[in-house]
Amino acid sequence: MLHFLTIGTVLGLSAGLAPGPLLTLVISETLRHDIKAGMKVALAPVITDLPIVVLALFLVSKLSHFHGILGIISLAGGMLVFFLGYQRIRTKSVEMDLKEIASRSFTKGVLANALSPHPYLFWFSVGAPTMTRAMDHNISAAVGFPVSFYVFLVGSKIVLAILVGRSRSLFSSGAYLFTMRFLGFVLCGFAVVLFHDGLSLLRII
Repeated sequence: MLHFLTIGTVLGLSAGLAPGPLLTLVISETLRHDIKAGMKVALAPVITDLPIVVLALFLVSKLSHFHGILGIISLAGGMLVFFLGYQRIRTKSVEMDLKEIASRSFTKGVLANALSPHPYLFWFSVGAPTMTRAMDHNISAAVGFPVSFYVFLVGSKIVLAILVGRSRSLFSSGAYLFTMRFLGFVLCGFAVVLFHDGLSLLRII
């Protein structure tokens, strides 16, 4: 179970801290209104991702006996995670253009996350296959993975909103950049594991 909790934690932190439309909305709503407004936007993935998770788990479970297809999915997941890791390693300071997004609301935050391709790509290529493997161990591991993922995904955005309210230079600080680059190397390591699983399912190794 600890293995899947660790994977969920790393992936959640990486997604939560990464620059993007949702993080920008969290920060802008916090600065324009208050911490509660930023927290509401940060909770958007919990609402929008549920049907995606259910659909991805259903489809992956139906493919559980098709090792070749699962191998391809695992390789695709490995490429996605490696790309995310590469992006994190190359992270530089983040610029917040508050003028363009000052009128955004929680509803727009939900829509932005729902219409983003990232949750779909993640859950179909990485999240659902990981949960399926966790189910082979025990139900606690299967529950622990998504719980840890969303706790750190949402929690990290909330913490960043609080911190940036006190210091707008947070995203150019050494601590933020070091954390992102460290997570990038960890993600690249996890990508290697997914590549290995995919090649094993395809009986190449």
